[in-house]
Amino acid sequence: MAKREDTWWAHALLVGGCILCILPLLRIFSVSLRPGDKLLATSLDVIPKGATFESYVQVFSDTLFLRWLVNSLILSFLTAAISVALSATAAYALSRYRFPLRKSVMVFLLASQMIPVVVLLLPLYFLLQNMHLLNTYSGLITATCVYTIPFSVWILKGYFDTIPRELEEAGKVDGLSDVGAFWRIVVPLSVPGLSIAGLFSFTTVWNEYIVARVILQESEFYTWPIGLFELQGDFNTRWGMFAASSVMVTIPVLGVFLYSSRWLLSGLTAGSVKG
Repeated sequence: MAKREDTWWAHALLVGGCILCILPLLRIFSVSLRPGDKLLATSLDVIPKGATFESYVQVFSDTLFLRWLVNSLILSFLTAAISVALSATAAYALSRYRFPLRKSVMVFLLASQMIPVVVLLLPLYFLLQNMHLLNTYSGLITATCVYTIPFSVWILKGYFDTIPRELEEAGKVDGLSDVGAFWRIVVPLSVPGLSIAGLFSFTTVWNEYIVARVILQESEFYTWPIGLFELQGDFNTRWGMFAASSVMVTIPVLGVFLYSSRWLLSGLTAGSVKG
């Protein structure tokens, strides 16, 4: 009983934090249901009087929202897959092999995380322009991988360090090559770490606006952050459609988080034990 009494404040703090996180979401949902495209109201009701789904209908009928949403999903999943594949192989090499400038590579990857993305926009733009990758999916994937891979390498390198080398040596005794040991032994044991790296890459691309705005120049290639910005005019903002779109874009990423929740905690903590 004493232990429960000592921790009541922690539970109260967590409940209060959850309420603070939920209130803005409820506010956005309420705005999306208001008739007449109203942003401000005196009522605090979650479901306003005269609630309507007209804003949701207009989002699909008057804009290319569905195309923007599909573009974001394609780019996010492709970037996550490419980033995890490249990061896993690089992290495995840094974890298992000793070669010249190994520590320098790790320091370089860490230092690259200190450079703001805005600083990289100009060189990335000219690089993609010379490669004829502007206004393409490939260009945005290349640009986002520049700053998702270094962070993922650090996560996975620390995770691979916690996997005993004896497991791979036992596999090699049974005839596995280095690649076979990595694919059949290390990768299955690293699913939590790989899922965290993939989730980081997915959410980075999903929420990306600045880089996507520079690279993507035609509406049919827009992702949802750029598309939502189009709903904001010079003298008028369609708040109902803006709120409805905001509600709908949370559904895919929420599904990804819920699906990967089984690995979330172990993936974040396992790699911090040994680095």
